[in-house]
Amino acid sequence: MPSNYPTRRPTDAEYLPDETVDLPSSLLNLPWIDCHNHAQTLSWEDRERYALSGCQSMVMVASGYHWTPYKPVVADDVRFLWDDAINRRRAIENNHFFDADLAVGVHTGVRIENPDELLAAMDEYCRLDEVVALGETGITPSQHVEAWGIDEQRAVVQAQMELADEHGLPIILHTPNRRTGDSPTYRVGASTPGYEKNASLASSPVITADNPALEAVEIDVQTAKDARLDEERIVASHADPNNAEYLLEETECYLSFTVGYPWLTGVTAADVAEVIREYGPDRILVETDCANVLRTDVFSVKRTIFDLYRMGISESDIRQVVFENPRNVFSLEE
Repeated sequence: MPSNYPTRRPTDAEYLPDETVDLPSSLLNLPWIDCHNHAQTLSWEDRERYALSGCQSMVMVASGYHWTPYKPVVADDVRFLWDDAINRRRAIENNHFFDADLAVGVHTGVRIENPDELLAAMDEYCRLDEVVALGETGITPSQHVEAWGIDEQRAVVQAQMELADEHGLPIILHTPNRRTGDSPTYRVGASTPGYEKNASLASSPVITADNPALEAVEIDVQTAKDARLDEERIVASHADPNNAEYLLEETECYLSFTVGYPWLTGVTAADVAEVIREYGPDRILVETDCANVLRTDVFSVKRTIFDLYRMGISESDIRQVVFENPRNVFSLEE
């Protein structure tokens, strides 16, 4: 084959087809929104990486049990998480150019003493302009250290759903994954590499069904009905193939796929692409869920944008999933 290149050796360029691959450079500058992270716990450098990769806005979740001291967890421990996020939010926005809004919630992964104090105070937090959602919360089958029973968890979740309904806010559900990631076979009794939680302190699961992760989601949906919360206000975070069919076919909830740590959950851009192809993009979102206790990837949504296009998802559908849907669900400014 004759060569048009003045190279001393044959190169791949000589054997490529004449037509070029049409990869839209507009994807490089496509804005995106991270609808669930814990960026207030990250380093300055990690938050700058969000800005460098095109994140326009984020919802920083001030809810979780990993930032509270080991037992007992009391209401003030959780309240500190809310207050700390409020304290840091303006500085984060001023440093990194993106908008940083908040979600406040009572996570049910560990028993909290006197939760009624939190629920009574939450009403005032809901009135803040920077609070755009409640959560993350939801029934948690596997408990850490000290367990909450289903009825106790459900009462706390329902109270937050009632507040979300009263204030017209969406609520972020922590839907448990049916883990498909690689489980380590070493360091028995120690923490999972990449996850700074002492797994040996886990208590017995409070749901013992064949599929406790899915049953927890079903209880959440029923709890929303009891709270008279519209399903369109529910964002089922950590969506996966185990709960996607139920949520998309039997509810009106939004699904948000956590793409920040596939090594733990097994969820990748391929799962997102498959759901978009089957059900369309209208109720699909993606998130990083980056936090300082977990090996996560700040660039994961940006990578997912490129991967979705490579998997045949249109640019308009990608934009809807990573930008328009979260902007509309959380009523974020353009």
